[in-house]
Amino acid sequence: MGLQIKQDSTDPARVAVQLEVTGMTCAACAARIEKVLTRAPGVMRAVVNLPMETALVETDGSAGPDALIRLVEGAGFGAEERASDASSERARQEQADAAARAEERRTFTLLVFSTLLTLPLVAGMVTAPFGLNLMPPAMVQMGLATIIQIVVGRRFYVGAARALAGGGANMDVLVVLGTTAAYLYSAILTLRAWPENPGHLYFEASAVILTLILFGKLLETRAKRTTTAAIRALTELRPDTAHRLTESGAIETVPVDALFPGDRVLVKPGERMPVDGRVLEGGSDLDESLVTGESLPVAKTVGDEVIGGTINGSGALTVETTALGADSKLSAIIRLVEAAQSSKAPVQKLVDKVSSIFVPIVVLVAIATFAGWWLTGAELDAAIGATVAVLVIACPCALGLATPTALVAGTGAAARAGILIRDIEALEIAHKVDTVVFDKTGTLTEGRPAVTDIRAFDRNDDRLLRIAASAQLPSEHPLGRAMIEAAEERGLQLSRPSDFRAVPGQGIIAEIAGETVLIGNSRLLQAHDVDRFMADQIARSFAAEAKTCATVAIAGHAVGVIALADTVRAETPAGLARLAELNVAPVMLTGDTEAVARTVAEELGIEKVIAGVPPEGKAETVTGLVEEGRTVAMVGDGVNDAPALAAASVGIAMGSGSEVALETAGITLMRPRPDLVADAIGVSRATVRKIRQNLFWAFAYNVVGIPLAALGLLTPALAGAAMALSSVSVVTNAALLRRWRAKAQ
Repeated sequence: MGLQIKQDSTDPARVAVQLEVTGMTCAACAARIEKVLTRAPGVMRAVVNLPMETALVETDGSAGPDALIRLVEGAGFGAEERASDASSERARQEQADAAARAEERRTFTLLVFSTLLTLPLVAGMVTAPFGLNLMPPAMVQMGLATIIQIVVGRRFYVGAARALAGGGANMDVLVVLGTTAAYLYSAILTLRAWPENPGHLYFEASAVILTLILFGKLLETRAKRTTTAAIRALTELRPDTAHRLTESGAIETVPVDALFPGDRVLVKPGERMPVDGRVLEGGSDLDESLVTGESLPVAKTVGDEVIGGTINGSGALTVETTALGADSKLSAIIRLVEAAQSSKAPVQKLVDKVSSIFVPIVVLVAIATFAGWWLTGAELDAAIGATVAVLVIACPCALGLATPTALVAGTGAAARAGILIRDIEALEIAHKVDTVVFDKTGTLTEGRPAVTDIRAFDRNDDRLLRIAASAQLPSEHPLGRAMIEAAEERGLQLSRPSDFRAVPGQGIIAEIAGETVLIGNSRLLQAHDVDRFMADQIARSFAAEAKTCATVAIAGHAVGVIALADTVRAETPAGLARLAELNVAPVMLTGDTEAVARTVAEELGIEKVIAGVPPEGKAETVTGLVEEGRTVAMVGDGVNDAPALAAASVGIAMGSGSEVALETAGITLMRPRPDLVADAIGVSRATVRKIRQNLFWAFAYNVVGIPLAALGLLTPALAGAAMALSSVSVVTNAALLRRWRAKAQ
């Protein structure tokens, strides 16, 4: 297990240290480690996650890795340093996975052994009410129980000893107290009465409790491994080797860690992309589903960006390396998911406080139970049985697992859908969102112009578009590129102009097949004495629809008008419909004019529009909505959206947006699809629902079970079964979140 150090980019004095801790068995263990780390000099914050077995520590830089590891070891647990490069991380993950599987096999073998020794004791207990005495002799019972107490109970004794040595108490302490009390009491009675019959014994209780708890641990371990599958799946996406192209064009297979930015790599059909890069040669379709959640293959050609870990389709690609290792998008995704799964939700902080004081309180309740039975004249057997049952059923394991297991499963399911939860608090708040504020450009719309209408005066739209696109071939202007894209989509054959000149603020002048072509606004046409009456009439009608118009003239005569606009994303209507189903109100917030904003809003059915807002005013607008009592999610993609993302209850950044927006938002959508916003809210609601279910059952087991045990209505064996069942039911219920699927496809 290990440790990772990184400098927090937002605070030069703050260093984040991530440790993977071994030896934790319950919530009290996690609380103990948190307390030890938080009290250390130089530590600003410490968060321990039980199912992930991690500790995230923020320091001022004075508390080094070795010092933090010694603190954890001093508390009776363990931690090791983790290498940061990709291959070492993969090896560490595989080693940890192999160790977990080996431990699972050992636990299973021990469970079989324990079950075989416990069966004779259980047989006697089960058949007794039917008048059958199948219970083995007392000395045989003691022999079987002794082996179980030593062999099976060893792990609990070790865990309890470590906790007590560190000044804390955990679930192991309760198990050890309960089973040891039952075993020693029975052993003393047996030895004192031997060779006579000693009467009722509790050997079967101690043996059954240890066996059931071991069974619960096995199921719990298996369930926890499924909730952390997202990190393992992401880690396994990284290839170990790449085909590097030398200066001479030769191909050499090298480790990915040996590559440098600027290196050219060949990616053959069916291979995983080894690096983040840009396509230099070739074309193919990439399967990006495990990285971005995009279910359909994505076409890639020269100039397109590719993401490491994605799967190449049927074409070979030559890719220039742009990012490697910790700088790659896949590593960034893994860090985001790990940080989210290692952090702590507000509700968990309250649960941790309850868990940390729970064990001492239970011990006091157990003492009070024994005293109450003894002072009321009950038999010693009854007093001990009730006390042992209280100690066993009160283990707070389920309480400690209730929230983090659901969060781990929820963030993992979200990551598979291309929804990255950077901040657990955002996930917890998102379920209450009742208002979603959308930035218009680049969020609800494509963020770039596209041809929407073509009006050729001779009704030959294809000819008009072919001439306009051909004239624009040398242009880098967004409107010109939009015309070229529209022509390519129609399969039109373009001809490069023999002469080209851009007129800033007006348009372009080109020479094609000996004829002068003008494309631009009224000022350009007026400057060249082109009759623009009909063109201006058409342009005015398009302008009323908030569209930009370009008139095309050939040889001094206007021949048609092409209208362009920032088009609505194809997924936007479905996304807004999904929000309506969730009773969430959409709001459009934009710096565009009222006319442009209203046109888009009417097309989408958005009632509330806030237009003409400058970048610095967006945050104030969002703050105003929050102050009205709304729970607001802000969705944006640009640098100017960052303040508004920070001001919202929950910030949601589109993955195609700026780095500033991605760093500010609590939730990132890996695909620029507005319909994923509803899925982000949906996975939040599903996760919070699981948390509430888990907390209910965890508290219910203890609230109902402890009084029943204290009153003698639960035998120690039944108490052990209930305790094991509580942990298993909580973890299994959380694991069901892995079935959650995004509706955006």
